[in-house]
Amino acid sequence: MRTIKKIHLAENAPIADLVTYRALPTNSIDHIDPFLFLNHHGYQVYPKNNRGLPFGPHPHRGFETVTFILQGDLSHNDSGGSESIIKEGGVQWMTAGKGLIHAEVSSPEFMKNGGPLEILQLWVNLPAKLKMTAPKYTGLQKNEIPEISLDNGKVTIQVISGNWEDTKGAFSPLVDIQLATIFLKPGGTYNTSINPARNIFFYVVKGKVMVNGHEAQIHQLVEFNNDGDAIKIEASEDSIILFGHALPLNEPIVAQGPFVMNTETEIRQAYQDYRNGKF
Repeated sequence: MRTIKKIHLAENAPIADLVTYRALPTNSIDHIDPFLFLNHHGYQVYPKNNRGLPFGPHPHRGFETVTFILQGDLSHNDSGGSESIIKEGGVQWMTAGKGLIHAEVSSPEFMKNGGPLEILQLWVNLPAKLKMTAPKYTGLQKNEIPEISLDNGKVTIQVISGNWEDTKGAFSPLVDIQLATIFLKPGGTYNTSINPARNIFFYVVKGKVMVNGHEAQIHQLVEFNNDGDAIKIEASEDSIILFGHALPLNEPIVAQGPFVMNTETEIRQAYQDYRNGKF
């Protein structure tokens, strides 16, 4: 069984009137290679005639964003020409690669009618050889993403990428990133095995679980050692886990604003290319 190195509490980091908890990076943990960043927006209820999400056009280079719409919706458009409105239960996977400008706002319908909102955004690093790859965007609704029911219906796995219980994920990332959203009812148990060489990403979105003998609850990120393969999760209440694993890239990380590269020179080049309209 894998041992747990530390359990980290997400930091309260509101953005305008948007409730936000940042689970990565924080004062206690920088990253879990190749997982770089996680913002947990909400849960909150927007009134009618609201301004929606505040993420107007902004650039990225050198990594991928994976956005989970748990409640509410997310309207996406980017400089590559992609547009979508992804609703509750859907997921967006965007490869920023060599450079993309995108906006992530609420739909006109959500701004008019309001309602509950909860969204997660995860940044996943790209290896040096793929940082300047062509940008790509895919947005899928809930019914386009495979789900697995286990433990007599007490566990549901939404298979985002990789292979979970012999079910292939909806997205095919450039590198072997295994990602799933796991929904557990009280008493629901999920056991799995992960190669000790792979780094685990485990964030409690909602509820309370026991994982490998330790209690973890909402807004906590569980950091594992690389010393075993067995993972056992048991929920004591309705819970949601963002769960992933990948081999570490073991490359230098230089991050500044919306860019994640390997050197300071590459960061300066990213800013220059953005200013020169090359995204």
